[in-house]
Amino acid sequence: MDIIKAYIILSIALFLIGLLGVIVRKNLITILVSTELMLNGINLALVAVDKALGRVDGQIFAFFVLTVAAAEVAVGLGLIVSIFRLKGYEASHEISQLRD
Repeated sequence: MDIIKAYIILSIALFLIGLLGVIVRKNLITILVSTELMLNGINLALVAVDKALGRVDGQIFAFFVLTVAAAEVAVGLGLIVSIFRLKGYEASHEISQLRD
């Protein structure tokens, strides 16, 4: 059971580092990477708890989370690139100027 605790602590650390990156950083690419780090922390916790319980439900759910995260990265990166090409913005606080 000690190894499960280590995995849970690691997943909490990954999630908190990602959350800190989303809150502190202003670069849109860094925010996107931090969001992925948060999702990977959640996936690690799902797989670790499933391993402890001897089930595969969390692993299947983690697979679907990875699939949705890959789609999110593709769409998010496309939006970021198109905003940068059209307006030249690279920071999240400048996005509010799109309303003008």
